[in-house]
Amino acid sequence: MEDVKTNNHLIINSGFINGKWVNSSNGKTFSIKNPATGEVIAEVPDMGKTDTEKAIKAAHQALKEWKKLTGKERCQMLKKWHKEVIENIDELALLLTMEQGKSIQESKAEVLSSAAFIDWFSAEAMRIVGDVLPESASGRLEYVRKEPVGVVAAITPWNFPSSMIARKVAPALAAGCTVVVKPAEDTPLSALALVFLAEKAGIPPGVINIVTASHGGEVGEELCRNPIVKKLSFTGSTAVGKLLMSQCSDTLKKLSLELGGNAPFIVFDDADIDAAVAGVMAIKFYNNGQTCICANRIIIHEKIHDLFISKLSNAIENMVIGDGRDKKVTHGPLINKSAIDKISNIVTEAKASGAKVVTGGKAAPEIGGNFYLPTLLTNLSSDMNIFNCEIFGPIAAIYTFKDDENAVQLANSTPYGLSAYLYTNDYRRILSVTKELEYGMVGVNTPKFVSETVPFGGVKESGIGREGSHYGIEEFLEMHYVCIATN
Repeated sequence: MEDVKTNNHLIINSGFINGKWVNSSNGKTFSIKNPATGEVIAEVPDMGKTDTEKAIKAAHQALKEWKKLTGKERCQMLKKWHKEVIENIDELALLLTMEQGKSIQESKAEVLSSAAFIDWFSAEAMRIVGDVLPESASGRLEYVRKEPVGVVAAITPWNFPSSMIARKVAPALAAGCTVVVKPAEDTPLSALALVFLAEKAGIPPGVINIVTASHGGEVGEELCRNPIVKKLSFTGSTAVGKLLMSQCSDTLKKLSLELGGNAPFIVFDDADIDAAVAGVMAIKFYNNGQTCICANRIIIHEKIHDLFISKLSNAIENMVIGDGRDKKVTHGPLINKSAIDKISNIVTEAKASGAKVVTGGKAAPEIGGNFYLPTLLTNLSSDMNIFNCEIFGPIAAIYTFKDDENAVQLANSTPYGLSAYLYTNDYRRILSVTKELEYGMVGVNTPKFVSETVPFGGVKESGIGREGSHYGIEEFLEMHYVCIATN
């Protein structure tokens, strides 16, 4: 195996509260394992309610001075954090591959994305502006100013353990908020490393705090119910998002929820088939299918079905599966055994309902315990369970349609509304179909549109709010209206 070096000084074995690296108050720890090999990478604190309360208190105490800083001062600190991330990109990428499993190429791209979000929001810190309003009556000066919402709780997922931290923490800090982060139990090491670099960059004590836990329920509930916390930013499943939303209701917290998806990938008969196949490969198998914006339902015009399947199956069979540290590997493992069991059950049930396995369709224990072969399923219909579930794994599920109306109907037949994709060379169709699709983000003839400059988020049960772009910082600000009598 042509692997990369595994000597990494950024593996941190402590939580971070009020500028200090700390153990859990109960003395417990839990293991972080490489999903490709099963080897233990680190032991981190298994924190609970008491530790979370300390972190919230530290963030609250730090808020007073942090929000007093000018936008330029916060910008300069974030710029230093960005510089630290760029200088440590190789070690951060390796750490990400070790704890999450994705290929080293994908990990490096994710760390670059993390740096880009920090850089973008460092500049946004200087662009927070209010409004002078028209006089509602003579003798008045009326205006709106923007203020930080306060202490923010950020709960992040395991599939993008680096970029999700940056995407939530950077705008919060830029806005003048302080943060308590609860990273996913499978992948806390990237978050700890980024916070270590933030500390090194001069971010003051208490501004960023991080609480690690093997089971998120106790920590998550405290973050949601504690009245000091004024906002929750969460990325994860719709079911958990609904639970957290209900826990936040007693204190009416501001919410940003980036939840589940069931993305359609529509290929019309006039599309460039080779480009569409490349698009499926890029977005369906991105992070081995473990993303909320993956192409979950690949909806192909019936006229091009056979040709499309032939080209796609050939592309899938050329994927290189293995330990992501090997530079030749294109796709790594699934995150854990539960993910393998879920994918296996989806394929078994689909086959029992009449689905055909073109390639793959089974686990690959000869590679490792968390590996599943990339799979292509055909002969599917919208009345099967697979049509309605978020697969979150390397299964390309193919459906067919007859006309534009049928394609849109299939695409919208879901409670989710995060991302959608369509391939066509008909510009009238592009305008009409994109108008009808009930999704927060739509990619036309491209599978990748996510960056720090665009508003990421969904509609329906895929979430509330947006991350990234100049809209992203608004999620961490409150409007304050002032009316001054001048006569």
